[in-house]
Amino acid sequence: MKTDELREKYLEFFVSKGCTQIASDVLVPTWDPSVLFTPAGMNQFKDHFLGKVKLDFTRATTCQKCLRTGDIDNVGRTAFHHTFFEMLGNFSFGDYFKKDAIAWAWEFLTEKKWLGIPGERLSVTVYKDDDEAYNFWRDMIGLPDARIVRMDEDENFWPASAPSEGPDGVCGPCSEIYYHLEDGSDVEIWNLVFTQYNRLGDPPDNLKPLPSQNIDTGMGLERIASVLQGVTTNYHIDTLRPIVDAAAEVVGVHYQPDTDNGRRLRRITDHARACTFAIHENVYPGRDKAKYVVRRLIRRAVLDGYQMNLRDPFLYQLVGAVAEQSQAAYPELGETMQRVAEVIESEEKAFFGTIDGGMKRIGQLFEQMQDGSAVMVPGSDAAELNTTYGVPPELLQTLAAEKNFTFDWPGYRDAMHQHAIASGAGQVELFQTGPLETLKEALRETPFVGYDSIEANTTVKGIITGDGHQKDDEGQLLSKLERAGDGLNRLVLAQSPFYGESGGQIGDTGKIVGDGFEFEVIDTQKHGGLIVHLGKLISGKVTEGGQCHAVVDATRRQSLARAHSATHILHHALHTHVGDHAQQQGSKVEEDRLRFDFTNQKPIDDSVLQKIEADVVQFIGAGDAVGWETLPLTEARQQGAMMLFGEKYPDPVRMVSIGGYSKELCAGTHVDNTKDIDAFELLAEESVSAGTRRIIALTGSRAQQQRQITEALLEQIAQRLGTSGDKAAGALEQLAGDVRQLKKELNSGKPGDHSETFAVAGDCAAVDVSQYSGMRAVVRDMARKLNVAQDDVLQRVDALLAERAALIQQLKQATAGGKVSADDLIGQGEKVGDHLLVVAEVPGANPNVMRNWIDQIRKKADGETAVLLGTVSGDKVMLVGGLSHGLVDSGLKAGQWVGDTAKLVGGGGGGRPDMAQAGGKDPAKLTDALATAKQSMAEQLAR
Repeated sequence: MKTDELREKYLEFFVSKGCTQIASDVLVPTWDPSVLFTPAGMNQFKDHFLGKVKLDFTRATTCQKCLRTGDIDNVGRTAFHHTFFEMLGNFSFGDYFKKDAIAWAWEFLTEKKWLGIPGERLSVTVYKDDDEAYNFWRDMIGLPDARIVRMDEDENFWPASAPSEGPDGVCGPCSEIYYHLEDGSDVEIWNLVFTQYNRLGDPPDNLKPLPSQNIDTGMGLERIASVLQGVTTNYHIDTLRPIVDAAAEVVGVHYQPDTDNGRRLRRITDHARACTFAIHENVYPGRDKAKYVVRRLIRRAVLDGYQMNLRDPFLYQLVGAVAEQSQAAYPELGETMQRVAEVIESEEKAFFGTIDGGMKRIGQLFEQMQDGSAVMVPGSDAAELNTTYGVPPELLQTLAAEKNFTFDWPGYRDAMHQHAIASGAGQVELFQTGPLETLKEALRETPFVGYDSIEANTTVKGIITGDGHQKDDEGQLLSKLERAGDGLNRLVLAQSPFYGESGGQIGDTGKIVGDGFEFEVIDTQKHGGLIVHLGKLISGKVTEGGQCHAVVDATRRQSLARAHSATHILHHALHTHVGDHAQQQGSKVEEDRLRFDFTNQKPIDDSVLQKIEADVVQFIGAGDAVGWETLPLTEARQQGAMMLFGEKYPDPVRMVSIGGYSKELCAGTHVDNTKDIDAFELLAEESVSAGTRRIIALTGSRAQQQRQITEALLEQIAQRLGTSGDKAAGALEQLAGDVRQLKKELNSGKPGDHSETFAVAGDCAAVDVSQYSGMRAVVRDMARKLNVAQDDVLQRVDALLAERAALIQQLKQATAGGKVSADDLIGQGEKVGDHLLVVAEVPGANPNVMRNWIDQIRKKADGETAVLLGTVSGDKVMLVGGLSHGLVDSGLKAGQWVGDTAKLVGGGGGGRPDMAQAGGKDPAKLTDALATAKQSMAEQLAR
């Protein structure tokens, strides 16, 4: 049976049993902070199991995309391990239970209409105390006792060992179904979990029956496909073997399953599939959390290629094969193949540049161990090689074995565990507890009534102390709150007009007033379905169950609506001018300010940014209606609504439409008409991380204020430069040129004529700044050329003016004693035999000027020359000396001469035999030091 057919048969079977077919959740559920990737089919139903949401159905079935990294070291080495896989599952929320779950599992596996597996090839395990499940298998199904094995809680309980070791909470026994392979071994193909208990405290008698019993089953699609197709490994099924073969072709080796290269090719296949699905959902390689996992998988695959003598990117070439083999269930992969391949190739290129360094580090490690007579590779070093260079531990272990070294696996795992905690790669507890969870279980959700009104009469349903941000203090539930000004507290209402932060839009502020009390709301957050109002009691007493009136800050809400609607328009403009791959990676909607992150490998050209901004401004001015409607999720998809990966959408959904060009699923608040956005100003486009760019923009009053700031800034810059706004850019170019020329003159010792006051040249170029767009372009161009933020341009102009003035003063000091030339210094020199000796103090000169004079003297003077020049700059002495090549050949050294002189002025230094420089701290001794230096060199020249 083909894998795609198997998937459909499973779903069809459980739909026939009354289950609602639910689409796979995203692979990276950003809505769930407890996991990095979806680890199992039940993940999207956590609140259903806990009774924290309204149940629209009590039976469900799915085929879920999953990614786990716990067994990553076994991928490719064993027949059945993967990182990415598909999980077939059927679920019950207080509906059918153990009897039906067992009966249906057996029916699906053995009936010829479905899978038709011979019953004698199957056996089961049950929890040791689960007589009910045991009896169903024996009496109802007819399995003999020999094929029903009782197992302890570490094998047949979920979570594993929960009765004795915890954690507290929902748990239950499970029953696993095994298939007997031709070689006599068994492979688990299906796990049925019966969540029927609530664990409370330590044993004994700590498992309390749940009022509502649930079913959670999971069957790996690839594993059951391998059983039905009679292949020895998941990697040989019809949807994976073509990828293995494609990998072999790309790498240039023949696939032989039982060889090291065979294992590498299977691992490359798995990692290519995992990364294709993850990057398709806009999870790019990065430093932490889900992004770190993607980076680790790519680099691990690259190392396998490196061991097969590849030195150039190759993994990206498998994206097409993954998409082709997945097209029946996931046709959307075909739409992003190019982008996904580009991301993988970019990461490969980066890592191929570090692999050699990793191998070099391994060599150094082994040398250190041999020198120190060590026999075990330290776990900390292995973890460093893994996290810094991406070297897999099994590769390091293999290399170590060749040197007769052992490997510290416990130390390695401990170090990697600590790294996971530090990098955020560790996954946190699946089910949360605390006062908010208690309210969530009781209330399930807070109806949001803020789309149509910013005020509502409501009831206080919960009072919680604190802001919830303290690590070990989640707060306490109170029946009343009466101490005004006593820190921050949280209120939960029966219904609320306050928007809780979500979808990038920050939460509302305002006030909640009741009989004799006023509560100021400074932020609104969402916790699952609850809307949580954070603030402080201003006066009176808040009582649980008390009536109140909630009022949102209308001005602030409208500023958020402007920014949010502008974000949707910007998203559309990005697709128009950058491409459909420019998918939202994140956003922040604040008061008349938006931050929009999107996928793109390169910075956006200024010309394209101008087009994007012009489009947004045009759409705003068009006065298009902004509307929203609630409709089924499938209908929204059919209408072309944009959906963001990682977002968990309800069904039905709210679709926001702008004109005829933008449709997005969005729960945020928006304006009624695009003209209400009023203004739009794109401030910046910048990098967030590899493959992710960010646009920052303003709307409404803040955009207008920015316009005024820009106009005023150009006027201030022009005033500083003594010109008009249309010539400010040219004047700045002239100023920068002046500074460069002055530095050149100071270094060369050849000063030109400069006015102490900066004046704009008469032929300075002018640009059109009659319109705001021209003004802004000038200011942005200045910021870019000065390499500073726009807000810092004026400060940088002032700094350049000050630098110009300082350079002119330095030039004056250099010529304070009159213009000194090389000829002047030659005239001051003394003949010592056939040699010329010049030792002089040159006030105001700098080292560059003095070196230039020495070079000129050596060229112009007759015979061999020895020159030492000194000057005072502030409280420092500077000395430069030089000898002609003939003197150097005779054994004299300028470095020694200058160094000895520097000691006389409290310093030191030296240099080459023909030219040297030194400094000192005692200017008062310069004259005597030069006299001593002159006498010393004269004696040497006279010999």
